Amino acid sequence: MTLRTLLLTMLAMLAFAGNSLLCRVALRESQIDPASFTALRLAAGALVLWLILLIRRQHAKGSGNWFGAIALFGYAAAFSYAYVELDAGAGALLLFGAVQLSMVSWGLIQGERLSRLQIGGMIMAAGGLTALLVPGTSTPSASSSLLMVIAGSAWGAYSLLGKRTPDPLAATAGNFIRTLPMVAVLCLIAWNDAEWDKAGVIYALLSGGLASGIGYAIWYAAIPGLAAVQAASVQLSVPLITTLGGILLLGEAMTGRLLAAGLAILGGIILVLRFKSRT
Repeated sequence: MTLRTLLLTMLAMLAFAGNSLLCRVALRESQIDPASFTALRLAAGALVLWLILLIRRQHAKGSGNWFGAIALFGYAAAFSYAYVELDAGAGALLLFGAVQLSMVSWGLIQGERLSRLQIGGMIMAAGGLTALLVPGTSTPSASSSLLMVIAGSAWGAYSLLGKRTPDPLAATAGNFIRTLPMVAVLCLIAWNDAEWDKAGVIYALLSGGLASGIGYAIWYAAIPGLAAVQAASVQLSVPLITTLGGILLLGEAMTGRLLAAGLAILGGIILVLRFKSRT
């Protein structure tokens, strides 16, 4: 992994954590509904990326693809609805646990192989995720958990599609723009439940324009330098960043279960990234 890839990856992880925090605070502290949040988020991302391309005298025509757009929309919609009931930290653990599973599975299908220590790291991370979902007083909502797993699988697919992208910024813009017809359909379906306020709109625009639009372009620039296993595992650092943000900024509690799960996941990441895969 080059220094450039490492720095881009770190910036992308901060953006991902910011998305979880912005979505959670919007749905908890403001009046905005999940569909409106999703719509504003994707529209803001499309607009910001289009403006950046305009300044650079580029265009998004022909960039991105419908598979990427569908994966992006599926992730964004499921993500918003899941965070109605999930805490920021628990939601991020579920999201990126599903990301890891989908991306590592694809990497193995494509011929990537893990060393024994990497396998141990994967088992440790999976164990941390499982510990979070074992029934108990602090177990997340089943329906919200399922939605977040769907969101994570969609994001894993979106990340894998980015490995073949020659122009990350244009591809990200193209994908965001292609989600707009889907956004329109979602708004029509959820029209009767639509509501928002100034704070909710601001959170959605920040999530879309900054953490999503620019953050995803950074991620698409980083991911060609990562193996699928690395790209999956490094994203499991996001729940730890999000959990810390949730505690410091949103007043969420740090439970023993969440702490143990986070430590197991972090340990797993270190093992997967530090030791080389078998060829």
